[in-house]
Amino acid sequence: MIRVLVVDDDFMVAKVHGGYVARIPGFTVAGVAHTGADALRAVRDLRPDLVLLDVYLPDMDGLSVLRELRADPATAHIDIMMITAARDVGTIRGALRGGALHYLIKPFSAAALRAQLEHFAALHARLHQISPGAAAAQEDVDLMFGSRPRTARTFPKGLSEQTADLVEQALRSHPEGLSAAECAELTALSRPSARRYLEHFADTNRAEVRLRYGGTGRPERRYHWRS
Repeated sequence: MIRVLVVDDDFMVAKVHGGYVARIPGFTVAGVAHTGADALRAVRDLRPDLVLLDVYLPDMDGLSVLRELRADPATAHIDIMMITAARDVGTIRGALRGGALHYLIKPFSAAALRAQLEHFAALHARLHQISPGAAAAQEDVDLMFGSRPRTARTFPKGLSEQTADLVEQALRSHPEGLSAAECAELTALSRPSARRYLEHFADTNRAEVRLRYGGTGRPERRYHWRS
């Protein structure tokens, strides 16, 4: 069994994430921590195989926890996956440079976490098959450093990934921007449906909204894909 420590300041969120982990065959929740100090103690006491680590903790941020674990020879080998709402590039870069195995942005679905944990399980099993002094094959290296499973995207109720991909393609192919009416015509969607997808992309910072003013009336909202 792969033993997982869940670290999150929100008790309910930690419980939900622990439930996700417990439902995946081959995984078990070794413990839960809600502060950075508790996380450090729990890692040293429980020696989990994997830590799901939040960035926003009440006493110290998750990157500081990551650095302390990496600096301690007793815990440097333990794998860490960041599970957080932090989207800024500086934090993501800090996690990467600190040796985090992966970075999963909240909110995410149970399927998204499951895909990452199953990838970790495959890596974990393969590494245990190779003796410490043996030479790794390229396929082993590819498993460690290669591509990961695509994280499933989450959408508000009523929106689908397939239609979102269609709207995304329309925006990408029109760098000058599209109005909701133009997008609806290109994608064969109704204007209200096209607007819902466009606004979703704007709300998630994947598209930019610019106003185009005409002679009279309200300005037109035009959507531009962020490259």
